[in-house]
Amino acid sequence: MHYTLHQLVIYLKVIQKNSITKAAEELHLTQPAVSIQIKKLQEQFDIPLIEVIGRKIHVTEFGQEIAIACHEIVNQMADIKNKAMAYKGMVTGKIKISVVSTGKYVVPYFLTKFSKLFPSIEIIIDVTNKSKVIESLEKNKTDFALVSTIPENLNIERVPLMSNKLFLVRKHNTKAPILKFKTSDLNNIPLIYREEGSATRQAMEKYLTNNAIKNKKTIELVSNEAVKQAVIADMGYSIMPLIGMRNELLNDDLEILSLPNLPIETQWNLIWLKDKQLPPSGLAYLNFIQENKDNIIHNHFDWCRKF
Repeated sequence: MHYTLHQLVIYLKVIQKNSITKAAEELHLTQPAVSIQIKKLQEQFDIPLIEVIGRKIHVTEFGQEIAIACHEIVNQMADIKNKAMAYKGMVTGKIKISVVSTGKYVVPYFLTKFSKLFPSIEIIIDVTNKSKVIESLEKNKTDFALVSTIPENLNIERVPLMSNKLFLVRKHNTKAPILKFKTSDLNNIPLIYREEGSATRQAMEKYLTNNAIKNKKTIELVSNEAVKQAVIADMGYSIMPLIGMRNELLNDDLEILSLPNLPIETQWNLIWLKDKQLPPSGLAYLNFIQENKDNIIHNHFDWCRKF
């Protein structure tokens, strides 16, 4: 077989756009040029890759299998190119990462060494709630997203990073022993919630529902920092991610209450759209994460194992 990398890139773009015309526009090629390269690629196989029915492109089952292989080949070639460029210190560009609000305690540690290795890459971090992060990813306004729950309606790739644990916490109180606290007591205490669209809010509400807790929401705040400060001020209790409470737990500002089915445990994931053609800067970051994540977790988040 004598297909070229150029043909594979064109084939993937035609499948992605489901149109030779749109693929040609995005690749800055003429429509005949794209058609010729697709024809030359097809000549390498006895089985059809795509079929044109009623002026619409339909990818065959075999064509889908070839597309998966093409995607891997193109990524591997880009990986080789990026490693060569990185060796010469030539990788430039931007990376935009949308991060759910709790992720601000996580993402800096997965960027510090990378930013030193690639000082010419500009890193843009947008910290917001889960709903807006997913919207940004869906509309292709970001390269990567850091989330603790995987969106069900998007076709994504991911790198699992580390565990995310959520505990019920209150202001440290030596006068009311934790041993006397029961799940049913959640019906009678003030609870502090995150805003609608927050993954922490969804996890908390799911826990309360599963345990038949009928507590009415008393306070709603728009960030984990605000919730944490409200709990420290003794305004109420909340279910919060462990990752943002290290100093407060060590300083006895907060304490964890042990209840059945707690902690709630999810996982931090770096995700991106499966069909997205990541820029060299994005591929460089992806390689960095895959090679360094274990050491980063061990060096900076090993303390989480104590809880």
